[in-house]
Amino acid sequence: MTTPDPSREPEPTKPAGTATTPYKDRVYRSPAGVVGGVLVLAIVAWLGIDAVVVGEGRTPWLALATMLFLVPVVFAYTLRPAVFVNDDRLRIRNPLRLIVLPWGQVASLRSGFSNEVVDESGTKYQLWALPVSLRARSKAARQDARAARAAARADARGGQGGSGRGRGGAVGGVGGGAVGAADLGAGAALAAGGPRRAETDRAMDELRELHERRQGEPGTQGEVTVRWAYEIIAPAVAGAVLLGVLWGLG
Repeated sequence: MTTPDPSREPEPTKPAGTATTPYKDRVYRSPAGVVGGVLVLAIVAWLGIDAVVVGEGRTPWLALATMLFLVPVVFAYTLRPAVFVNDDRLRIRNPLRLIVLPWGQVASLRSGFSNEVVDESGTKYQLWALPVSLRARSKAARQDARAARAAARADARGGQGGSGRGRGGAVGGVGGGAVGAADLGAGAALAAGGPRRAETDRAMDELRELHERRQGEPGTQGEVTVRWAYEIIAPAVAGAVLLGVLWGLG
């Protein structure tokens, strides 16, 4: 599941056409990805440092090369992904790229087996920080089904309570009517809340709403920019090369 991160990153100032006061982003991350990444990095560090300290021969060098390769890769795919949102643009930090899309350049936001943003040129960008959970969707659907059955039972009891009042007079009518009204109230409250949604689907709904509201504003225009994360790629490639050299030397 993915939840909005309460922490927010400050940006210097808004682009031309908007107010010049500082503003902050709303951040979406995957808590499961963060927790998993921290655990994997802790295991890699524990095993790697142990091999460097007590290993013999080529073992310390192999351990260093392995850590140099694994740490950036694990960090990139677990801790790095995030989606930063404000009134002017959508910033997507994926494992190996940073994509900045002004809302005016966003054509649509799609949810299928993955969550994606499509820009005006038709290019798709996957939102790694908002992974789709089919299990969460199934759970939300089951909860909706239970709520619908509860509402149907409440309607049935309400109808029976009304019939009881007609047949049973004052005493029977009061009792049956009270139960029916309570159940109807519960069913109405469930219906008023709307259908349940998986957490990442709710996040996508929020992004779509903001996109629809802001895409035509002057401050949301501009070009899409994409930057490769060389700070991740370079050490991972160096570690892979060093591992290959060490294995090749035998």
